Amino acid sequence: MAEGYFADDETRAERVQALFDTIASRYDRINNLQSFWLHHRWKRRLVELAQVQSGHHTLDLCCGTGDIARALAHQGAKVTALDFSVEMLKVARANTAGQVEYLQRDALETGLPSDHFHAVTIAYGLRNLADFEGGLREMYRVIRPGGRLCILDFGKPSNALVRFWYQGYLKWIVPVFGRLLCNDAPAYAYIHQSLQDYPAQKGTAAALSQLGCREVETHNLMLGCMAIAVGIK
Repeated sequence: MAEGYFADDETRAERVQALFDTIASRYDRINNLQSFWLHHRWKRRLVELAQVQSGHHTLDLCCGTGDIARALAHQGAKVTALDFSVEMLKVARANTAGQVEYLQRDALETGLPSDHFHAVTIAYGLRNLADFEGGLREMYRVIRPGGRLCILDFGKPSNALVRFWYQGYLKWIVPVFGRLLCNDAPAYAYIHQSLQDYPAQKGTAAALSQLGCREVETHNLMLGCMAIAVGIK
């Protein structure tokens, strides 16, 4: 499934959707194992940086199984969570209690009102969109002035030794989890492939600044292997 995965933007969305529909029921378990449960810590940091308060309208894009949406709702936010994978949303709805509205929509064309949300979050989703800049523009459109855009994704470590081991882990070890847990190594080989052209933390921060965000920050996690970019509209 990962072969040529990002070569054709016209079919990229359909391929990503098919991929996540396939792995939805095992997605959380595989994430726990391949990250050694660290992804929970990184997502908690994302929620902290969103700085939501009770009653805030908050959007979580590419929400997957809903873990971030649930955490935002736990802070008292009124959460809209969006994903285009039907199977992911089934898992999210089954696990959710609280103020979360789940919608099946494309993150590039949400159909949501402009200048509405106090915070917009996206974790491990921007990298998968067919249009990186288009995804950021849509996030910027729907957030209200003063709102916070918070983006968590794989990074590109600046240290050469860390980068060597990190890329080796993604290329050779992560697909093993896919093979063992869902008999589909290519489903997780795509992570390494998707990073080849992804601008990571530096490019994301620069793009937020170009959009007009102020106080743009990059929070590197695990020596830059993961990163959260934050900007204020």
